[in-house]
Amino acid sequence: MTRFFVDAWDPAYGTSFEAAGGGPATPSSARVEADHELPAVDWRAIGPRPDVHAPAVVLLVDGVRRNDASLWLTEPDGGSYPGLAASYAAGVVRCDLERGAAQLAGAQVQRGLFTASPSAVDVRAGNVRYPVHRVGGSGELAKLPAAVQGPLTALEVTVSSAARSDGDLLVVDGPLRNRRLLPRTLGYVKTQHSQYLDARLSAVVTGLAAGQRSPVFKLGTAWGGWSWYLRLPVAGGAPWAGIVRVECSTELDIAAAVELADLSVATLPRFASTPYKDPRAPQNLIPIAGLERRLRRMIGDSRLLHRALVAAGGTG
Repeated sequence: MTRFFVDAWDPAYGTSFEAAGGGPATPSSARVEADHELPAVDWRAIGPRPDVHAPAVVLLVDGVRRNDASLWLTEPDGGSYPGLAASYAAGVVRCDLERGAAQLAGAQVQRGLFTASPSAVDVRAGNVRYPVHRVGGSGELAKLPAAVQGPLTALEVTVSSAARSDGDLLVVDGPLRNRRLLPRTLGYVKTQHSQYLDARLSAVVTGLAAGQRSPVFKLGTAWGGWSWYLRLPVAGGAPWAGIVRVECSTELDIAAAVELADLSVATLPRFASTPYKDPRAPQNLIPIAGLERRLRRMIGDSRLLHRALVAAGGTG
C-alpha cells in the first residue's frame, strides 16, 4: 500500500522540501566532502553532547522585502527601461536565554528603485523616497526582484553587527553567502531545494531523530562552507519533515565547525515553532516569525505606497 505524508507547512508557503521521492528534488552538482568529521562509511546520527550548552545570548536576524510597483522609465532618446520600486527591511532579535527574554535589538527600513536606466533619478512618492539602484545588463523586469537581495543582505549585516556582544551566537535566516566572515555565525536554511548527499548519506539524514544532527561536511558551491543537517522537534510526517540545513564559514577549521554544529543542536531546537502557532512549523523559528511580522508592518501599507507611486508618476 502506498503511503503518503502531508507536509506540516501551510500550502500557501509552498513546502518545507522540494518533493521528489520524499526529499529535495534537484541533485546538486556541487562537490561534497563528507569525510571531515567522520569517514563517510561511518556516518551516523549525532545527538546532544552533555558538555555543550546553549550560549547566554542568541541573536536571530532576518529580512523581508516587497515589490511596491513595477515601473517604466523613458529615456531622452525615446527608449525605455523597466524598473522596480521595492521596500525592504532587516532586524535582529536578541534572545537572553538566562533571563528567558527576547527583544528587538535593532531594525531598519530601506527602499530602492532598481533599474538599468542610465538616466534614472530617485523617485519621491509623497514622503517616501526610492533611491536609484542601477543594475547591470539589459535590466529585464523578471530579473529585477533578484537585485534587491544584495542591498537587503548588506542591511542585515549592518543591523546584526550593531547588536553583537562577546560570546553571543548569531543565526542568519537563510544561507550565509557573503556573511560567511561574521564570527560565531550560523546560516539557517529551512527549505531544502537541492540534494547534496548521495542516497546512503541522505538515509542518515532522514533517519535523524528530533534533536540529532548529521556529521559536518563541506560544500564546494560558489559560496562554500561547512554544513550539516539537523532535525527539529516534529510530530512524525515525511522523511524530511523538520529537517533544516545549517552552515558556518569555510574559513574555520573542522574542529571549530564541529563545535558550532554541537552548539546548534543545543540551541536551535528550543526556538522551533509549533503548527498551531505557525503555518511553517517547526522550521520557521519563533523569534524569526515574530520579527517578520514586525518588519512587514514597518515597511508600510502596500496600497498606500502604490497609490503614492502612481500619483508621483502622473506628475512626472
